[in-house]
Amino acid sequence: MYETILRKPKMFFGVLLMGTCLAVNAQRQAPLVFNQENTGRYAERVTPYEQLVPQQELRNPLVWNNGKGSVKNLKQWEKRRNEISANIQAYEIGRKPTVDKNQVKARMNGDTLLVDVTVNGQTLHLSSTIRYPQTGKAPYPLMIGTSNISLPKDLLEKRGIATMVFHENQVNDYSQWRQKHDRGSYEFDRLYPELKENGAYSEWAWGFSRLLDGLQLVGESVSRIDMKHIGVTGCSYAGKMALFCGAFDERVALTIAQEPGGGGAAAWRLSHPLDSVENLDRTDYHWFLESMRTRFGGDKVYLLPHDRHELCAMVCPRALLILGNTDYKWLADVSAYGSMNAAIPVWEHFGIGDRVGYSIIGGHPHCMLPQSQYPEVEAYLDRFLLGKEGGNTTVRFAPMFSGK
Repeated sequence: MYETILRKPKMFFGVLLMGTCLAVNAQRQAPLVFNQENTGRYAERVTPYEQLVPQQELRNPLVWNNGKGSVKNLKQWEKRRNEISANIQAYEIGRKPTVDKNQVKARMNGDTLLVDVTVNGQTLHLSSTIRYPQTGKAPYPLMIGTSNISLPKDLLEKRGIATMVFHENQVNDYSQWRQKHDRGSYEFDRLYPELKENGAYSEWAWGFSRLLDGLQLVGESVSRIDMKHIGVTGCSYAGKMALFCGAFDERVALTIAQEPGGGGAAAWRLSHPLDSVENLDRTDYHWFLESMRTRFGGDKVYLLPHDRHELCAMVCPRALLILGNTDYKWLADVSAYGSMNAAIPVWEHFGIGDRVGYSIIGGHPHCMLPQSQYPEVEAYLDRFLLGKEGGNTTVRFAPMFSGK
């Protein structure tokens, strides 16, 4: 099975490369970032559970849910991206509700951003302190850490990149390690009691987007943050969180998901037959809808109308870098390798394959970036947060799996 996983990306590439002729001059037309949370909302369609058909291989992300035709241009990708989003919300994490700007108020208290979100007469409070760099000048690019920033701080500071942390416990305080509330009694649930069955990742992605609302509302002159150059990063469970936040909010220019493991970049299908890895049957269901386990557990995983490669592809046409660590089998990086090789052709279809990459190596502790991975991270920071050209962002590095 291990060898089958490594072959699947090649089989998948054969389907997609036929469309690369459509990518002429597309790089100049593909936005690096958007000024709103989500485009193409009008296209949300969910594949009914009763109509799902088992499929063992990763499906082509560019093919419409109904299987009739595929995406030809970026305008159509807006619609297809929202089909994927709708399926993930319906079957995995629960709904990420939209919020009107008049439901959000924001202000700066010194260097701290304060955001109040009022829905159904209930108000949720968010706060996060911006750490401004000692170099560069305002407005600064910004890297937001989900729960924390495990990337080496000097890589950001010396580049003049500001940082802040999304404190996810202000929205949903579930934790594997500390005292927490139970499902249905989180802060998010006060605003949306009808969504109490949601998994944490939809609620955390929702809260992250409200921070970006706050930055937009106070404006660049007050926040001193460049809204066109915002990144998100996190590691382990927070690496999953970063991936969901970046995928579900198009105001994020750069997503760096560090060692996100199963439920992050690692495809559920590819992980299913593997031993001792995080898969759909062996994950923390506080993060996901409980119904996902009953509907898609065991061999029913092949009924999923999507997989993690499509979550990754939702970031397109923006920038995505996945970092892995083969020393930890639980992370299922062989599945992440398969996912990424199945997602990359979406960027390549639009002629922007240099906006996506992966680096999967061992020899270092969990969530501690080794110096050997600095160059790819620096290249992504330089290009997508600082706007510098010339670095190599076409990163395809996984020697344990590729043999290169």
